[in-house]
Amino acid sequence: METAVDFGAGSGLAAETARPESQPAAVKGPHTRYRWLAALLWAATLGIVLVMVLRMSPNGVDGKRYIPIVVAFVPWMAVPSAVILLVALAIRRRALAMVSVLCLAVQLVWHVGFLYPRASLSASARSAVAQSSVVTDDRYARIMTLNTRNGLADAAAIVRTVREQHVEVLALQELNPALISRLNEAGLRELLPYAVVADASPSDNGGVNGVWSAAPMSEPTKDLIPIEASSIPAASIDFGGTVIRFGSVHPFSPRPSNQGLWDRGLGAISQLQRDDYTFVLMGDFNATWDHASFRCLLGGRFVDSAENAGEWFHMTYPANKRLFGRIPVPAAVEIDHIVHDRGVTVGDLDTVVIPGTDHKALLGTLEVR
Repeated sequence: METAVDFGAGSGLAAETARPESQPAAVKGPHTRYRWLAALLWAATLGIVLVMVLRMSPNGVDGKRYIPIVVAFVPWMAVPSAVILLVALAIRRRALAMVSVLCLAVQLVWHVGFLYPRASLSASARSAVAQSSVVTDDRYARIMTLNTRNGLADAAAIVRTVREQHVEVLALQELNPALISRLNEAGLRELLPYAVVADASPSDNGGVNGVWSAAPMSEPTKDLIPIEASSIPAASIDFGGTVIRFGSVHPFSPRPSNQGLWDRGLGAISQLQRDDYTFVLMGDFNATWDHASFRCLLGGRFVDSAENAGEWFHMTYPANKRLFGRIPVPAAVEIDHIVHDRGVTVGDLDTVVIPGTDHKALLGTLEVR
């Protein structure tokens, strides 16, 4: 006799048969899981590429509106490019990683001069400028440039830096009579007794420029070339039989209100490529290596000491800035330069914070070969 089996509602078997089996949740692959992150990284990469495209703007175009301000930050594009590359590799976005590698490679080519020296100082040069007393009849000198911010820089700090760094040639920008008087009171005249300072004019860019020297000057001029900015004072100094002509420069900044003045000022300085002197031009050029107008100023004759020395970047602006009055703002752009003929070498670059101004002082060691 067969035993009846109850398949009623109360039966466990019936309940098991009636209940649908739960389906496991679909497993998301890496391309699905990080979709929004990848989209954000692609957007950031496109922004980096746009900045790099602006960097390739030709001379004359790179001075339009906000282009020079954006291009000034090109060296910093390597930081987000590297971060994006690492994240892209982690989330397996090969195309994004390849684009980031390409961006980094191009940026490296652009700035290889800041990493690899094309010319180096001799041991004799380093030894000479390290002596406690300044020697003015050799072929070496410590040189310095500083934008004094409308004459507000601390005069005592400037003179102290000149003394401690054994500076033999000093270029200052945005000077006024009050600062010059304070510099003399602080002892600059005793350290650097020879000077040439430009005359004030309606086109001055925050003040006048000046050059000081420990060695005698020859052929001084208060107006080296016609320029729509502060006049360029210049003088020649003998270095062991080789005459070097120093100039203190300060073209207008590339803010939108100065449209045309910025690139015309740099273009005026580029005329010195046709001059017979051996030049060392120091000052606030209001331009970085990445600006086409600055590279055009250098041409095939001049070099930027920072890009030539292979000693990394020396950011000079801004200085003494605080966000909301509390948070220090680091210097982010390299707009102060020592530009020179290829017949001399400038290395051992350094920056020094001077109270009262929004620029750092830029120093270097000059060797006349």
